[in-house]
Amino acid sequence: MATRRQAREWALQLLFQVDHNPVENLDQTFEAFWKQQVTTHAEERDDHVHRAAAGEAPGEGKDAAKIQAFSERVVRGVIHNREAIDARLTEYVKNWPLHRMGGIERNVLRMAFYELFFEEDTPPIVCINEAVDLAKYFSHAEAGRFVNGILDRAAREAKRPSRQRQQK
Repeated sequence: MATRRQAREWALQLLFQVDHNPVENLDQTFEAFWKQQVTTHAEERDDHVHRAAAGEAPGEGKDAAKIQAFSERVVRGVIHNREAIDARLTEYVKNWPLHRMGGIERNVLRMAFYELFFEEDTPPIVCINEAVDLAKYFSHAEAGRFVNGILDRAAREAKRPSRQRQQK
């Protein structure tokens, strides 16, 4: 089953792609990306027929549609607000132009800044943890430390509690 973590991985891949190869039609980019994901998951299922018993495969079902929509919302949000996000991000990386930053780190930070300052439903602590994990997974451990340092300072400016109380 797809999760928000998977949605963020997809969003990062899409943002990295668009950052390095700007597109005119984002809808076509999404369509091609999702087709590729379906093909990839179908191939993985075919390769692992013996290990799966029952249940939904990744990318299937109503939850997958919600996760796909979340991923697209993040990508669209980052692209739409990129100028404001980059301006704010630049305040935290003084003396280090964004174009000199690694593409993974830059886009992980853009996603996290989007969720911190333009979305209300993700607690800042989750934004930080997810971004650090993505940076480590797609780049290296030092990237995780770099992202954590910037987001830790930025999260103090988020206009909501760093953690949300669990609903009872």
